[in-house]
Amino acid sequence: MKTGEPIYKRVLLKLSGEAISNGENGILNFEYIEKIAKNVKACIEKGVQIAILVGAGNIWRGRSGENMDRVKADHMGMLATCINAIAIQETFIRFGIESEVMTSVEMKAFAKPFNRDDAILALNSGKVIIFGCGLGIPFVSTDTASVVRAAEIGADTVLMAKNIDAIYTADPKKDPNAKKIESITYKEILAQGLQAMDSTATSFAMDNKISIHVFGLDNCDNIYKVIMGAKMGTVVKGE
Repeated sequence: MKTGEPIYKRVLLKLSGEAISNGENGILNFEYIEKIAKNVKACIEKGVQIAILVGAGNIWRGRSGENMDRVKADHMGMLATCINAIAIQETFIRFGIESEVMTSVEMKAFAKPFNRDDAILALNSGKVIIFGCGLGIPFVSTDTASVVRAAEIGADTVLMAKNIDAIYTADPKKDPNAKKIESITYKEILAQGLQAMDSTATSFAMDNKISIHVFGLDNCDNIYKVIMGAKMGTVVKGE
């Protein structure tokens, strides 16, 4: 890892379910999660406080239950995020990273109920907090949960680690003329109808002046690089 000082002191890292499966046919790729753990540990050693909110696209999305009641389908998605959160915590513990799983839905046998003050105390003590169950309510994506939790814990930024390396003017998988965007505002995202994140998350982040850094997790070292100030991905300005 390179020397230098981090540009962020407290971050919320959003990990999609697809990110921690790393495109594998299985649900979880523990070798890949170990690489994430190494980067998180390197950031902690630089004095950075890290909270993680994890999705569950590798297991279940609410909209996957096409013939189900949407509320029940979303409940299943929340449970799936808890599976991912526990898997991440178990890996972190093996790498000597103190961590706690906090969930929006009480399941005390597996995790602590989310409490904002407890989360901040844990971060200040050097622990990593892993948030599961989103916000604990249906119809709300983990993108939205990420920006809300970031606001609650006073994070400097939200790091959106995705399976695409930046925000583009169009879907680069479908449009060969799509151009990478290095910096953009929330108003521009909404006006241009870009699918960077869901509109609720975009509006909340804009209203609360939360910055978001979108980058690819094809290389786990990108987590450390972004926190140390490397120019990559897209920075979405909070103002």
